[in-house]
Amino acid sequence: MKQLTAVIRKENDWFVAENPETGVASQGKTEREALVSLKEAVSLYLEEAGAPAIQKVTIKPLVV
Repeated sequence: MKQLTAVIRKENDWFVAENPETGVASQGKTEREALVSLKEAVSLYLEEAGAPAIQKVTIKPLVV
């Protein structure tokens, strides 16, 4: 299992979640929506980048 970091911040009415290890970012109306969207985006990024098969991506949130 690979564990990555999510930095979540509020920008106006949206929460922005960014993964500093990959540079992938996403957003949502709630922290949870932003985090779920980020997990999906990071998984797709790693798959497209040809990363070794990853069964599960765990992202540890860091709210700033």
